[in-house]
Amino acid sequence: MAQDSYLVGLIGSGIGRSLSPGLHQREADRHGVRYLYRLLDIDDLRLPAEDVRHLTRAARDCGFNGLNITHPCKQTVVPHLDELSAQAARLGAVNTVVLTPEGRAVGHNTDITGFTAAFTRGLPDAPRGHVVQLGAGGAGSAVAHALLDLGVARLTVVDTVTERASTLVKALNEDAGTERAEACLPEQLGTELPCADGLVNTTPVGTAAHPGTPLPVELLHDGLWIADIVYHPLETPLLLAGRTRRCRVLHGGGMLVHQAAGAFHHFTGLAPHTSHMLADFADLTAAPEAHT
Repeated sequence: MAQDSYLVGLIGSGIGRSLSPGLHQREADRHGVRYLYRLLDIDDLRLPAEDVRHLTRAARDCGFNGLNITHPCKQTVVPHLDELSAQAARLGAVNTVVLTPEGRAVGHNTDITGFTAAFTRGLPDAPRGHVVQLGAGGAGSAVAHALLDLGVARLTVVDTVTERASTLVKALNEDAGTERAEACLPEQLGTELPCADGLVNTTPVGTAAHPGTPLPVELLHDGLWIADIVYHPLETPLLLAGRTRRCRVLHGGGMLVHQAAGAFHHFTGLAPHTSHMLADFADLTAAPEAHT
């Protein structure tokens, strides 16, 4: 049974402009429950990502009902939880932690369902023969698994930390039971991208804290579709460059909303109104500064 009130937080780096508080609180209003959503920015607190364990413990002690976890803590939080859902264990990454009345911290991952729903809605007929993914971190793990679940025949994972890409590829192939994923070095993108159907950016490059594009834009080509999980700004430099080359593009707003809906359900047990949350996102990003 749902409670009358909830205290929830978000742990991550550079999260001051996150839309998660607004999305969660508006949805709670529709259900008639009091909902306080607090930001716990490790930059402001001058803490490394590894200290997510201390923040999680402090939140539990302070009576929080749950936490959202974002970059760069989605993987570092995993060893410090009492239990993982099957999905979170599969991915080795957590974006949602439920703090139970018994004092247990249970990790979930709603990024995979969030990306799947956003992609299905935004690029339903996109070709999936060969996709290049940039980034193999916590969000990258969820998106890569989602892409294989969506039927991508060949997935090339690129990360500046080559060991991280190789580790993710090994997990993907073991999970899929076939050799559908491969790792490649960033300098090999010039060879891989010309024959690719799609490109997915799961790195933070494109945000205000990490400006620019995650690859040279001259590698983009007509016929390539591009998805970016960044949502602030909505039109990242990568997506803008893609539009000028007549690429179909998908911003990160849909993934944000769908993963937030899943997290809200884990925190409260209430069924989210996803269509209303999509409208909330449109309203929250209507201001011009949401696009810069």
